[in-house]
Amino acid sequence: MVRKNPSESNILTFLINNSYLFKGLDEKELSAFLPPDSLTREKLFSNRPVFTAFSPDEDLDSLYVVLEGGPIILRSNPLDRILSLTYSGGCFGMRSLPFSHGLATKAYPSLVEAYKTTYVTKIPLDALKQIYDHFEVMGDRYAKLFELREKFTYHLLNCSSYPPQAVASLLRALIYQERELENQPNEKGVYILDLAVEVIAKACQLNQRTVEQVLKGMQKEGLIKLDKNNSTSDDVIHILQPEELKEVYSATRDKVSWWPLK
Repeated sequence: MVRKNPSESNILTFLINNSYLFKGLDEKELSAFLPPDSLTREKLFSNRPVFTAFSPDEDLDSLYVVLEGGPIILRSNPLDRILSLTYSGGCFGMRSLPFSHGLATKAYPSLVEAYKTTYVTKIPLDALKQIYDHFEVMGDRYAKLFELREKFTYHLLNCSSYPPQAVASLLRALIYQERELENQPNEKGVYILDLAVEVIAKACQLNQRTVEQVLKGMQKEGLIKLDKNNSTSDDVIHILQPEELKEVYSATRDKVSWWPLK
């Protein structure tokens, strides 16, 4: 979704209006824990590591909130598979914080990086704990962030070797995630994602040429629209029929008539 660029002077307002974790909180109460002048807008450059998640005996000291750009991706090794994507309004880093559900979240070291230039703000751990204790709604919202990571992985587990189903699995994962985070859809019911072919390929374990053919097939069927003339990115995908994608998501080889390879 298109939002105004948050400047350092209105980061708190952005959080209250657009970030799932802080949306709708009282600005005056929140500013007691997050003084506006303490919040900075940091730039993360594309293809640069941000941190390594799940490093043994290494914890983060802040939660990251995406203000603009992205997505932020989590890569596994050695297959270089993308395991999560975070867009504007979302948070990342919570599973590497020594706090709440992060204390029980263990996994293998995985690289976190900005796939494209991204602007973030960091919420210090001490402030996050105080906000968590002060606002009752924060408990459920913070738990939801962990739940969404698990459900995203579940969708990726359903990425079969059948390309249409694999790509649909990723799109359905993002639809569910962005809807639960209240970021999307827009007023027309359309989900708009900056989603490069390379990202889809690495999430679904397909080659890029195959992904391109699947996207063209989906566009021909009216499920999506590829917005190559977008002013900000050539990778923008409009998901026009999110519910109809369920049929592709659950399809076997004989159910998708528009895919030429059987």
